[in-house]
This record gives sequence, structure tokens and C-alpha cells, in this order.
Amino acid sequence: MDKGKLYLVATPIGNLGDISARALQVLSEVNLIAAEDTRVSGRLLKAFEIKRPLISYYEHNKALRGQELLRRLKAGENIALISDAGMPGISDPGFDIVRLAISSGIETVIVPGPNAALSALVLSGLDSSRFVFEGFLPRVSGKRRSALAVMAQEQRTMIFYEAPHRLLATLTDMAHIFGENRSAAAGRELTKLHEEMIRGSLAYLLDHFQQFAPQGEFTLVIAGANPIEKPIPDKDILTNEMTSLINSGKRRKDAAKVLAIKYGMPVKSIYDLTLRKDLS
Repeated sequence: MDKGKLYLVATPIGNLGDISARALQVLSEVNLIAAEDTRVSGRLLKAFEIKRPLISYYEHNKALRGQELLRRLKAGENIALISDAGMPGISDPGFDIVRLAISSGIETVIVPGPNAALSALVLSGLDSSRFVFEGFLPRVSGKRRSALAVMAQEQRTMIFYEAPHRLLATLTDMAHIFGENRSAAAGRELTKLHEEMIRGSLAYLLDHFQQFAPQGEFTLVIAGANPIEKPIPDKDILTNEMTSLINSGKRRKDAAKVLAIKYGMPVKSIYDLTLRKDLS
């Protein structure tokens, strides 16, 4: 018996008109559609009068459900994988079933389409010749700051996803670590009627969203570091950052390495400048 195919189908990130004719054809013909949220995807399928079996596949059931999908693929069924919006496998558990299918000799087919990260990058007006996608940052503040500190000297444009209730905290950490004058853009409601892209410095974005409460999921695009200009560290700032990193669980040695990368300084200099008896 021939094995089935796994189709990775991109769906609209907002505007239903962005779905492709090929995506509609595949979704109408497969034996089963696996979706991150069946309620969200159910509305999409209903809008296009697609009546195919729908099954959930998300972060908390991916282990068991992945094995079920694999069995059905091996039995000859064709399955389409979709996410809530955009390209499956980007910041969702689609990666796991793709890897599982490939390792099992299942043919995997891409049906490309909308993607929030690339759409925001192009719309931001920032350098798109070299970029890096970071997805969601850690939710815990200390871990988030540590992650951003490692990226402080990244020269490529950076793309992040962020939830509205964490946006201000994330922008505050970015302004502190990347510098308030770092160019950035925040996109929401992309492709929809009220599409919005706020452009300016990190300080400007922070001020804007302090005045206007963030609503909806955000895509943040942050300019890369200028290779010529290095941030000038202040001893008190370095000491406070060292304290924060240590309190977040890092050893002093590892914290010093993070700051050395961020500021382009030798690790020993970081040690010497941040020596405090109350730091372990």
C-alpha cells in the first residue's frame, strides 16, 4: 500500500482573500486536516465551504497525536497540516510532525502562502537583506533579558513575535539592552482592515504603547546593531545587569560572558568592573 502525503498548507494571517487556489484545492481533497486550534480553523473551512474531517494537533497533544497522524499517513491517507494563521511549523508544533514524517519516509509537500514574520519585515522598512527570526522570547523577565543580552551585537535585522500583555515589558527590556535609539517597528492586524505598523526608535514604540494599550498579536522587527558603534558601558549599569543575570540563575562566569558579548569587552574586564561582595 502506498503511503499518504503530508501537506504543509499556509493559511491567511488575517485577510481571507490571501488564501491561494492551490491551498483551497489541497484542503478540499485531503483525507484529514490537522489544525492547531480546530475552532479557529473550523471558521476558515466554513468560510470556503470545505467539509473535511478536522483533528487537533497542538503543543500539549503533539506526542500522542503525532503518532496517530503518522499511522494514518503510513496507511495511505493524505493529511494537511495548518496552523491558526500563516505557515505551519513556524513557532508552532508543526516542526515535530514534519520531522517525524520525514524520518518515516513520508512525502512532505509545501503549499506556501502568508507569513507574519516576512510580511512585517518587508513592511517595516528596515534592512531585509540579512535577518534572523527569533520567534517568541522567554516569558520570565530574567530569562528574556538574558536572551536579549546575547543578541545585543547581532548585526542582522531581528524578528520577534509577542503577545499584547507582554509587549510593554519586552519593549522596555529591548530599549534597555539594545539602546533606546535602536530603530524598530511593531506590526499588528497585518493584512486586515485596520493593519497597523508603528515605526520609530524603541523609545518611541514604548511611549506609543504606553499611551495606546496593545491589542492583538504583535510582530516586532528590530534593526541590527551598528558594527561601528559599540555601547559604552557604565560600571553601575554593568553591575546591575550582572546582578540581574545572576538572580535569574546564571553562574557569575556565564553572566560575565553574556555581558562580554553584549558590550564587546574581555570577560576579565567585566569581572573587574562588577566585583561586589554581595554577588556570588
